[in-house]
This record gives sequence, C-alpha cells and structure tokens, in this order.
Amino acid sequence: MSKSSVSTNIVAVRQRLEQALVDAGRPHDDAHLLAVSKTKPERDLRDAFEAGQRAFGENYLQEALDKQHALSDLAIEWHFIGAVQSNKARAVAEAFQWCHTVDRLKIARRLNDHRPDHLPPLNICLQVNISGEASKSGAAPDDVHAIAETLITLPRLSFRGLMALPAPSETLIEQRKPFSRLRELFESLKARHPNQPLDTLSMGMSGDLEAAIAEGATLVRVGSAIFGAR
Repeated sequence: MSKSSVSTNIVAVRQRLEQALVDAGRPHDDAHLLAVSKTKPERDLRDAFEAGQRAFGENYLQEALDKQHALSDLAIEWHFIGAVQSNKARAVAEAFQWCHTVDRLKIARRLNDHRPDHLPPLNICLQVNISGEASKSGAAPDDVHAIAETLITLPRLSFRGLMALPAPSETLIEQRKPFSRLRELFESLKARHPNQPLDTLSMGMSGDLEAAIAEGATLVRVGSAIFGAR
C-alpha cells in the first residue's frame, strides 16, 4: 500500500475512534489504537509510524521477529496477538512488550519463566472465549477469576486485563452483546483485585470498533482499515 494510503487510513480510523468515544460519552484519550500489521511489509509499518502510530500487533512470530530486526531504528511498542504455543513462549517473552493471547496458565508460567530479568514485566491480557466457539482459543468465562488468582502472582508478568475475539455479528446491537459480557467480567476482576494494574480491555477490530468502544474497550486492534485486506 502507498504511503499516502496508510497515512490517510490512519487518520480515518483515528477519527472513527474519536467519534466513537464522543458517542459513548468517554474522554478522547480513553482508548488507543493497535495497528495490526501481520502479513504487511516493513514499508507499511514505517509509513504508519511516520503517521504517528507507535503500537503494532503481530500474529506470526518469525515474521514479527524479522520486522523487529528491520525496524530496530524505530521506537515501536510490539504486541503479540497470535496463538502462543509452548515452543514460542521464550521468543515472545524476550521480544515483545505485550502479549494479548494468554489463554491458559501453562503459557502464562512459561512466559513468566522466560521473561529476561533486565526487562520490565511482560504486559499480558487473558484471552477469553466470550462467544463459546469451539474453534476459538481462550479461557472459559467461568474460569477467568480462578486463572486471574494465579496470574497476579507471577512476578515477571503484569496482568493488565482481558482480550476477546467474538463471533462476527452484523448489527451494532448484536456486536455489543459479547463486548458487554467481557466488560462485566473485567469490572468484576477490578473489583476483586483493586491493587492490580487492570486497565486494559482489548476488543474491537475494523468492523466493530464502535460497538467495542460503546462497551468500554481501551484498546482496539485494527488491521484492514489501516493497511488494506491481507
């Protein structure tokens, strides 16, 4: 995609985000944009960075590591948003500032064990299978509180909140329902753990960011609306 297209698209997405916050009666800085850059070439990320974007989400580990090397001159905040398999945990723990896709305690413990001591704790979100889809990863909603009790004890991780990828819906009303359920879980977590840095609801993408913002998202993961179709 051309530089002008990426820049124009980022402006348009930010305008959508700002309008959604206004419509929800929330402060203008109450949610942030994560540019999902999987499968996109290095030049597109550079163009987005020049347009003011700093946080980028990657799904594929080797591709992300290659981009990190190529873009090491840029102060990018790297978020891992793909499935974390046990054999990938070390690289994720060493190379990223955030991981949104912690879906079970085994992975959390591996990330904790492999996080280098010289780095700050790895920011994590617990992925929740909020729509109960057999094909999706994520903790069952009923298990969130029990998992959280262990997550907050892992010293090399900073448990920041919840993430979900709901089943797609066509209408705003239907889109809001799973986001509402995730927000309720998030609020109950914060009430139970008032001393933890629980400040992140990672939900909403190109097609449903307005619904996510209406339900309290603090981080929306947008790819195609910025970089075009995969």
